[in-house]
Amino acid sequence: MTPHRPADGDRRPLGPHDIAALIARDIPHGAFVNLGIGQPTLVADHLPADSGVVLHTENGMLHMGPAAQGDAIDLDLTNAGKVPVTELPGAAYFHHADSFAMMRGGHLDVCVLGAFQVSAAGDLANWHTGAPDAIPAVGGAMDLAIGAKQVFVMMTLFTKTGAPKLVADCTYPLTGTGCVDRVYTDLAVFDLTARGVVVRETFGTTVEELAGRLDLPLLPARV
Repeated sequence: MTPHRPADGDRRPLGPHDIAALIARDIPHGAFVNLGIGQPTLVADHLPADSGVVLHTENGMLHMGPAAQGDAIDLDLTNAGKVPVTELPGAAYFHHADSFAMMRGGHLDVCVLGAFQVSAAGDLANWHTGAPDAIPAVGGAMDLAIGAKQVFVMMTLFTKTGAPKLVADCTYPLTGTGCVDRVYTDLAVFDLTARGVVVRETFGTTVEELAGRLDLPLLPARV
């Protein structure tokens, strides 16, 4: 799939691959990065070959490549979400405990996580909605959220019923507090800063429209 490339004046919301391409664009060269289960794993498919980015998985792998296709699929070689992946030159494998030590020890530059909610203060809720019939799935998210030097969130900005997922205060159980640096969504990219929620760019909407729907003070990016 060829990702949509947003341009000035573009009125088209982004799809998952489009968001993944934006995140891949913003990951620093040579960074050590963990991609959370679900849509964040799409970022691996959009990293340029010369990015120097080293992908880490909590199930014990460094230098993970893009998702495996066709004859390249090896069911013994998967990411933490059980999706078959490829390996890049220099790939290494290690014990699960060592992988978590890397996460908790501050050795990751960036992690990309999905979320149910993110607060304006950078609180993250991504493991449980609190519903009685919901299946909790914290995994390694709490370790990644606190251990990585930068935390990016990839999500839709609104739920299927239209409720905002970027909120003043999270109502779902928290994964971590004050840990999210940037939020990538189908309608906008936001930086969560000490001075407030900054809108870096929008897709298919405007800052004014978003402020009305989110009921949050939004700041334009500084030129």
